Amino acid sequence: MLVEGTWNLSISTPIGKIRAAVELREQDGILTGVARGVGEEAPLGDLTLDGDRLTWKQAITNPMRLNLAFDGHTLQGTSKAGRLPSSKVTGERQTAPEYRA
Repeated sequence: MLVEGTWNLSISTPIGKIRAAVELREQDGILTGVARGVGEEAPLGDLTLDGDRLTWKQAITNPMRLNLAFDGHTLQGTSKAGRLPSSKVTGERQTAPEYRA
């Protein structure tokens, strides 16, 4: 599954919607990424792509676990922040990956 590109996320939490962007890149067979939102930028660690499921860890001031599934142009899943209930996550691809010749 090709997940490279920039993804616009919307996370529906009990305290309102949170908007963020995730940028994913692959270089030399290694997937890397960064999350941006609410004035924060956090590198993504332990990126693992298994079929259509991508997982990662990130350290932000408001920690949140994400469990997302991709279909190529959209994503959906859940996030979990501390003791709060799980929140629905949706996203759309903003930019497609740049293909290298």
